[in-house]
Amino acid sequence: MNAGEASVYRLLADNLPARAGKVALVDAGTTVREVSYAELDAMAGRVAAWLQAQGVASGERVIVHLVKGIDEVAAMFGTWRAGAVVVNVNHQWTPAQLAHVARDSGAKAAILRRGAMRALGDLPETVIVRLVQGGEEGLPEGAEAWDTLPDAMGDEVAVEPGDLAMLIYTSGSTGMPKGVMLTHRNIRLGAEAVTQYLRLGEDDRLLSVLPYSFDAGLNQLTTMLWTGGTVVHQGVVMAAEVVRAARDHGVTGIAGVPPLWNMIVRYLADAPMALPALRRVTNTGGKIGPDVLDMLPVVFPGVDICLMYGLTEAFRSTWLHPSKFAAKKGAIGQQIPHAQVFAIRADGGIAGPGEEGELVHAGPLVSLGYWEKPEMTAARIRPCPALRHIIGEAPVVWSGDLVRMDAEGDLWFVARMDDMIKAMGFRISPTEVEDALAESGIVAEVVAYGADDPAMGQRVEVAVRLLPGGNEAALMAHVRQRMPAYMQPRRVTVWDGAMPRTSSGKLDRQSVIRTVST
Repeated sequence: MNAGEASVYRLLADNLPARAGKVALVDAGTTVREVSYAELDAMAGRVAAWLQAQGVASGERVIVHLVKGIDEVAAMFGTWRAGAVVVNVNHQWTPAQLAHVARDSGAKAAILRRGAMRALGDLPETVIVRLVQGGEEGLPEGAEAWDTLPDAMGDEVAVEPGDLAMLIYTSGSTGMPKGVMLTHRNIRLGAEAVTQYLRLGEDDRLLSVLPYSFDAGLNQLTTMLWTGGTVVHQGVVMAAEVVRAARDHGVTGIAGVPPLWNMIVRYLADAPMALPALRRVTNTGGKIGPDVLDMLPVVFPGVDICLMYGLTEAFRSTWLHPSKFAAKKGAIGQQIPHAQVFAIRADGGIAGPGEEGELVHAGPLVSLGYWEKPEMTAARIRPCPALRHIIGEAPVVWSGDLVRMDAEGDLWFVARMDDMIKAMGFRISPTEVEDALAESGIVAEVVAYGADDPAMGQRVEVAVRLLPGGNEAALMAHVRQRMPAYMQPRRVTVWDGAMPRTSSGKLDRQSVIRTVST
């Protein structure tokens, strides 16, 4: 069978009976919980039976709003077994955000954590069935308890590979969240692609920190089910806890986003810890600062460092082979299996070595677009005239990311195109400014942005969270020594405490900029 020609549920079911007794999932923490492949499939079957008993039909949407763990995975795969569509809502989202997603998706059912019970009254009337984690005590009217799930296996409903499998909602940092539509084929081919280029195997144990409402976090789960490996859930996003879980559970891989790597690398630099089972660490969700990139091979000696790039609308896109890391720190590399990526110049031509262009994505990993937003979908996912001789009229995702291609065909992220700063006739990448400040060694987090200026057009401003012992005077001395005058920040806002992040763990740039600009 072709890798993409089955339902996502089969990623779990196809491990049976060969791996029935093997550990599939581990919930790390003070009390460790684990389930085998057979036990996980039985849990998913009970969820499917409950959904079908409640009248949830194939193609209807089911909200999964649980803390990262075994129950969350069982709820997702039970939904897929029933032929329904998973709408995973991050457990940290507010009742208002949850209610928006429920209304927007037209969800018929919701599987909720206990702490979200206060939001039950805010869910729209379309959500007619509600399953709450735990026992029956204290349940509101109309809700059922997870502990009373039927002792039965619901029917496995056949789906087409191109059918909708999941809605992944954006964090809503620039407006109310919108749902990206992923098919069964998108998710399965994404699992196969990442398994292939990372050379994942049945003996891998991946530490799962990123949420399943984030495409990269979801991909960690699906790759391990594809290969028959094990996922170790780490729900507490603290450097010490992440590192301890990796050691105690013999983790072979850790995936993170830049703020997480910032914390982990600095923690390990101060308190080194041997992780003998670790084979690879991967980054996605943005560019890591140059100071942290330099420290990665020091705190993870002998470990493959894999820099990756993706966006939800195209699922997974590029990676940099670890053999190139030392020479190309910060590059996002080349296209992964099943993906086609190109850089399109401002004049509409295909960018070549030494040229910049907007990154576009083609191929079977491209999503269906935005749920019930055809105009927004058409604006973002549309044919590219420059590629007609290669892919015809197939739609591509226009990422809005400006990249540069080097002589070997590897891509380098330059900036979000709408974030570029135009000062005194120069086009300045905020990433370049942020990298220059990070090289000072006294910056923990930084966001650079442009502010209107009558004389310069725009001026560079930055918000920074300084490391202990750092101060603004030392930072500006570094700036004057290392940066040309037009690129130097005209205003520095020192941020007190950690900067805000989106639900996927990325730095919430727009929230920072709004705060310092008011």
